[in-house]
Amino acid sequence: MSGITDAPVRRLVSELGAGLVVSEMTAGADLAHGRPIARLRSEATGHGPHVVQLAGCEARWMAEGARVAQACGADIIDINMGCPARNVTNGQSGSALMRDLDHAMRLIEATVAAAGVPVTLKMRLGWDHASLNAPELARRAQAAGVAMVTVHGRTRCQFYKGEADWRAVRAVRAATTLPLVVNGDIVDHDSARAALAQSGADAVMIGRGAQGRPWLLGDIAQALRGGAAPGAPALDVQLGHMLRLYDDILAHYGIAIGLRHARKHLGWALEAAAETVAAPRPFLKDWRHRILTAEDPKDVRRWLAEAYDDMAWRAAA
Repeated sequence: MSGITDAPVRRLVSELGAGLVVSEMTAGADLAHGRPIARLRSEATGHGPHVVQLAGCEARWMAEGARVAQACGADIIDINMGCPARNVTNGQSGSALMRDLDHAMRLIEATVAAAGVPVTLKMRLGWDHASLNAPELARRAQAAGVAMVTVHGRTRCQFYKGEADWRAVRAVRAATTLPLVVNGDIVDHDSARAALAQSGADAVMIGRGAQGRPWLLGDIAQALRGGAAPGAPALDVQLGHMLRLYDDILAHYGIAIGLRHARKHLGWALEAAAETVAAPRPFLKDWRHRILTAEDPKDVRRWLAEAYDDMAWRAAA
């Protein structure tokens, strides 16, 4: 979730009940060299354990990145071997490492040896359906000292096409006694329960499903604990969440960068709100254009409030 799960987003979802949040994927070499963006991506939120996710293809930089992250306050280091993006896999990082488990293990072993905190691992089922090697990687990672494994129920070659195969994750459950997290296509209480049942996993990880819905993680967590999950909040509450996030993003990045960085979050939030009241697409398109092209934060806040008021009026009509 590079470019998405930054400190403002993680702070908000934590306040709304998420159990554990993970930083954006950060290149171990960038963090080791102290590049500003990498530092930003590793920032703690002040809510719960600070998990820094590292990616890379060289053992020395993964190790040094882990040491720097720990020095910056990381409580957990998460190794990304699941990202399918071409700009990551072309550099032999992310899910490309599932094509060479021996090299993947050298990175894992170097990170575990350097980190004085628990190290976890994120992966996919394999590179493609001819090499579903997640069980082997999980077994070897456990032997190397990894503390938890997360598996996305697709191969790299699938990217995000088709449906996540939660049943295929059960082979990883059979290969390791580590805490196991299942990921992919979990968007509500029902899909979370189904993913757990089919995979045998201990927990769920949610990424894209929470875009524009910062309350979703806490909602699902409450449901899985046996509580009465409230579902999507009222529009005025949704608006309050997004205004808080918007102001936090501007404070975090500065207005010039934050204004543009926030636009994707506002777009997703408008989509989520429109789904709540079944607002027509032309209506949403007009508001999206106005809000997402505004150059003054005051206009963004005003028009965002007006858009939510308009949706509430349509819902009551």
